[in-house]
Amino acid sequence: MAGPKDAADISSGVHCRLDEILQERSMTLTRLGELAGVSIVNLSVLKNDRAKAIRFSTLVAICTALECGIGDLLVLEE
Repeated sequence: MAGPKDAADISSGVHCRLDEILQERSMTLTRLGELAGVSIVNLSVLKNDRAKAIRFSTLVAICTALECGIGDLLVLEE
């Protein structure tokens, strides 16, 4: 009998492109944290697609710091 799925096994269907965008801009996670006012821990969770939710204010701060749109940062997985 199969048990409930582990939370890590369940995908939201949303991919955060933070790592790719940081590479395109030659920016570190530390620098983004400074510019956006977001902790490195929270940014790391996003970068590694482990986030279950994100506050709109955090999303806006990240996009403002990266000079990108929300659709550039978050995409649906194929």
